[in-house]
Order: sequence, then C-alpha cells, then structure tokens
Amino acid sequence: MRLPQAYLDRMQKRLGEGFPAFLRVMEEPPVRGVRANSLKIAPLALGALFPYCTAPVPWAADGFYTDREKVGALPVHHAGLIYAQEPSAMMPAALLEAQPFERVLDLCAAPGGKTAQLASAMRGEGVLIANEYVFSRARILSQNVERLGIRNCAVTSADPKALAADFPAYFDKILVDAPCSGEGMFRKDGNAISEWSEENVARCALRQGAILDAAAEMLRGGGRLVYSTCTFEAAENEGQVEAFLRRHPEFSCTQQRLLLPHEVRGEGQYAAVLEKRGAARGEAPAFAVRRDGAAERAYAAFASEFFLQKPAGEVTVREGRLYLLPAGMPALRAAVLRIGVELGAFDGRRFTPAHALCMAFGKEAFAHFLPLSEGEAERYLRGETLPSAGSGWCAVGYGGHPLGMGKRAGGILKNHYPKGLRNHGR
Repeated sequence: MRLPQAYLDRMQKRLGEGFPAFLRVMEEPPVRGVRANSLKIAPLALGALFPYCTAPVPWAADGFYTDREKVGALPVHHAGLIYAQEPSAMMPAALLEAQPFERVLDLCAAPGGKTAQLASAMRGEGVLIANEYVFSRARILSQNVERLGIRNCAVTSADPKALAADFPAYFDKILVDAPCSGEGMFRKDGNAISEWSEENVARCALRQGAILDAAAEMLRGGGRLVYSTCTFEAAENEGQVEAFLRRHPEFSCTQQRLLLPHEVRGEGQYAAVLEKRGAARGEAPAFAVRRDGAAERAYAAFASEFFLQKPAGEVTVREGRLYLLPAGMPALRAAVLRIGVELGAFDGRRFTPAHALCMAFGKEAFAHFLPLSEGEAERYLRGETLPSAGSGWCAVGYGGHPLGMGKRAGGILKNHYPKGLRNHGR
C-alpha cells in the first residue's frame, strides 16, 4: 500500500514506537464485520441463518467478525437481519447508550449502520431522527432504515445549523459521526488514500467544529453527545474536542477512545463522550397529521385482511401515500425522505401496500405469511414468480422472517419485491 509521505510522517510522530506495527498491519486485508439487527433477530440466533460469524466484537453486544466478504445478495441481508459494518464503527453508537422513549438524533447518519444500532437500543420506542446533509446519501440511508424495519425513525436531509434552529435543547442523546479525512478507510478504499491531504485534514476540522456547535444547541441539559470519526488525526479528534470544550464550557468530556488497527481487530475509530450540564429541555410542535378519509378507509379494509391485528398508531397521508407515525414525532421543516412506516399508496380507487409495511413487522403480525425455501427465496429476490395456492396479498419470508410482498392469483405468486432491490443476474 502506497501511503502519502506527509501522512506517514504524521503517523510516525503520533504513534512513536507503535509505528512499525501500524505499518505492518496496513499491509493486511481489511477486517470485516456484521451486526445482528436485534429489532428482528436475537444475536445468538443469527448463526442458524448466517453461519459466517467467527467471533463477537468486544465493544458491541450484537456485533460479529465475519469471514464473508459480500453479504448483500443473501436472503438474511434482504430480510434486514444483518447490517454489514466494519467492527470499529460499532463503537460510537454503543457509547451513546440510547434508551427506549428518548429523543435521539443521528446527525450525520448515512449510510445507516449507527442509526440501526441506535434503533435497536431504543427497541422501537421514542423518537429517532436520522439526518444526512448530502441528499443522495440520505436516500441510501432511507433505504437501509426501510430494510431494517425501523419504525420510530424519520429520515431528513438538512444542514445541521438549520436543524438546530428548529430543535433548541430538544434531544436527550445526539451522535455526531462527523465527515473526516477517512484514514480508517485506507485498507478498504483506495479512493480514501488518493483524497487525503494535509489541506483536507484542515478543511474537515473546520467543518467538524461547525457541526459540533449545531449539535450543542440541540442537546438538552443533562444530555449526552458522542462525537466520532474514522480518522487518527489529533486535529480532528482530541484537538477538536478540546476546542469544542473551550467554546462550550457547559460541556465536559467523560471518556475518549481511540481504536487503532495495530492494537485491535478493526480499521480504527475515535470517539468522545460529551455531557451537558444544566436542566434546560426544549419542546417542538407536534407533527401535523394530514387526514384523507377515503385513503384511510381503503387502508383499513386492506389491513383487516392482511394483519391479524391492525397496527396501532396515527396515520398521516402525504401526496397519496400513507404513513404510520411514531408516537411523539415532532414537526419537521427539513426535507423528509421517510417518516415512521410507509404503509402504501392510494390512487383514489384502491390501496397498494408498500414494501416498508412488510419489513416493519414480524411474521406473527400477518394473517397470510408464505414461507420460502432457500432456493425459492433466491428466485423471489431475482423478481421471479412462484407457484402458490390461495389468493390476495401475503407477506413472503425466509427462515421465519419477512422478505417482501406477494399477491396470489390463479396458482401463481406475483412478485412485488421492489425492482431496484432485486438480485439481478445473480
């Protein structure tokens, strides 16, 4: 691996006697991991469907090292049972210690691994806002929130400063996994090496400071903020925290951790736990529910046949699409890509269920659940039709876990797995 000389000089100064060991490990293959989505499956039960876990990740209760290089085509991935995540990256969300019924913000959330960890810790209770400033990345984040069946989340795309104006002292917990110079990506992504420069380190540090200042405004008194990066640069890590504490004396740093690839099994990560003194707690207007009697009646008629018991919660209608709102969701002025569970669409005559509706619930919720063998699941994920008795909509699943929707008619299961998610050519 050819690394920039300026970077090597900085790392030698930072690591001292540990520098030769660091150089040796940088020539080794990257470390891979997966996290069990405990919203859908118990971590200890994952091995029956994903026999590629080699050892637990010490700092993440639901994380595992894996020797499987690619998992995206597997049924367990499509079912939202796993999230492929580098082991070091599992550390910051664990440090936040999110709890059910809290208000939690993942401020720089794409592609969604840390959002998924926070959602699991919250167990579907409370308000989780997953924000990503870059809209194209926010779309990927939204797709992962859907696949993982996260029901109490809104996905937004907003500048942190603009978000802070709407939510002063509102959140109990905030995670800031800030954009950085990406030195912990070097073994996984050659582009990260080519993009590294001392000038980029300085630019990242400036941007990180602005993001942290916005986060400080949004955290309530007594709340917790975790700041993290996947770089080893002191200016973006310890130096960034020191500067933040000078600007915000109401905060204290209670813990800092730096995972280095020659000291742990991982690509590396930095995190700092920051706590805010005081008791100030802000409020925000409630999300404005939009009603459509015809759409809601069409959904209710569908739900009476599709579910054993209609899911509880407030339904809102936006541009012909129905959503099941999480309890306590605040008003959102930012661009909203997803809120709660998308139930489906109403075209003025009929209700068509959304893929998200199937992914948000377990098989025990459905009146009609069609289990597939591994071979049938692979065919379904390619978009093929399958033979099936019965009629009407059903949830289709593998290993007892929903994969998507199907509609039975004339002895055939018509495939309603989203075209953009299919395993084309696999």
